[in-house]
Amino acid sequence: MSKELLLGIDIGTSACKVAVFDPHGKVIAQTNKPYRVYYPESGWAEQDPEEWWSAICAGIRDVLASDGVSADAIAAIGVDGQSWSAIPVDKDGKVLDRTPIWMDTRARDICTKTKRFVGEDRIFEIAGNDFLPSYTTPKMLWFKETKPEIFGKTALFLQSNSFIVYKLTGVMSQDMSQGYGIHFFDMKKLAYDEKLADELALPVSLVPPLYNCDEIVGEVSAAAASLTGLKAGTPVVAGGLDAACGTLGAGVYEVGQTQEQGGQAGGMSICTDHALAHKKLILSAHVVPGMWLLQGGTVGGGGTLKWFKQEFGQNVSFDDLTAEAEKIAPGSDGVIFLPYMAGERSPIWDPDAKGVFYGLSFDKTRGHMIRALLEGVAFSVQHNLLTAEETGAKVGSLNAMGGSANSVLWTQIKADVTGRTINVPTSDTATTLGAAILAGIGCGLYKDYKQAVDETIVITRVQEPDMKNHEIYKKSMELYLELYEDLKHTFGKY
Repeated sequence: MSKELLLGIDIGTSACKVAVFDPHGKVIAQTNKPYRVYYPESGWAEQDPEEWWSAICAGIRDVLASDGVSADAIAAIGVDGQSWSAIPVDKDGKVLDRTPIWMDTRARDICTKTKRFVGEDRIFEIAGNDFLPSYTTPKMLWFKETKPEIFGKTALFLQSNSFIVYKLTGVMSQDMSQGYGIHFFDMKKLAYDEKLADELALPVSLVPPLYNCDEIVGEVSAAAASLTGLKAGTPVVAGGLDAACGTLGAGVYEVGQTQEQGGQAGGMSICTDHALAHKKLILSAHVVPGMWLLQGGTVGGGGTLKWFKQEFGQNVSFDDLTAEAEKIAPGSDGVIFLPYMAGERSPIWDPDAKGVFYGLSFDKTRGHMIRALLEGVAFSVQHNLLTAEETGAKVGSLNAMGGSANSVLWTQIKADVTGRTINVPTSDTATTLGAAILAGIGCGLYKDYKQAVDETIVITRVQEPDMKNHEIYKKSMELYLELYEDLKHTFGKY
């Protein structure tokens, strides 16, 4: 049997996705396997990496049992994962504690102290990112300060995808795209900066060797093969950040292309050929060598509509809810929604921010609230795009990904708010497809990224902005920004 199938694994926040693709990007088999998020204290959010591994093993066994799939036909494996993990493992690879995940803010005090003693500008100069509690470095310092017995046994801190790559191959690695979580990773040179590591009191020896995202790290071990059903010896590439793999899977790999993300959370990623940093945004290496991503990550995304349906529309479908919204005029007759349902990330970085509906009155309907919710999420994306333009980044059309891209209305609202054309590829599999493309590059199935994108990604629809609506939304956007500024001093009080 010819080896022409690619396996993509995505370590999400609520579940892992495992998918098998043919060389043309068609999904042959896929599955989701859920796992828990633990909230032991206020501001804490943890996951057990071994639970990821168990779910992934089960998911791989499921897809390998599907029609048209055989372990012998898997040419290579790519793994992507959520950002900013800090998985402490000992010299034998044993997990020593649960990892704080991207939404964890327990290290807030450590960040304040570190920026004072090391210097905020000094850190930003090397890292290209602000020193914030969500990132990996403050979590490493948290282990050092509050769990010295764990820290003392820690041989390495791993990222989500590098942990799964280790479980598959026995090789510990650090891919370039996830390096941005480690503040002594030089975003311009794409190398560790030992001097800054020393200043942070975190030796470089605590992080694994660096690999390009499409570089083969190792092969599936006999032990992993027995647990997953994979064939021992199957190549595994380093993989990368979920947002970066999703960006690639949405067809964004050249300068000026931009991804718009509409999953559980939202955001955007602008592809550049050099490191463009902004303290209010996120800078990472792209999974495509020689490229960077200037990113905005928001809390508000598809999860906001999911919450609204759960609380106020349990007996209706998502399509029914958006149909109600479609009857409301752009601007929602003055109703504004701030989508800060779990604090907010970029560009305001306010863990105390709250979700707000403004402008309600007796003449407003559920449809007004739904449309305002859809518009509020679009405003959060536009806030990031406007912030990115301050660096000189050029943004053209947007390539959408995530479940929200399936909504024609929501996509049109985003096009109207941003004033930009939105291209919608096959969106639901963008992240696992990006991981699979990395595997295809690594094993030589594709000669380059142009061939990989051309062969695997199809634009299913194009939505142009209505510039009359864009002018309406400019006024709503002004009020959206003003509301946060007026309310932010009240958010931390309760």
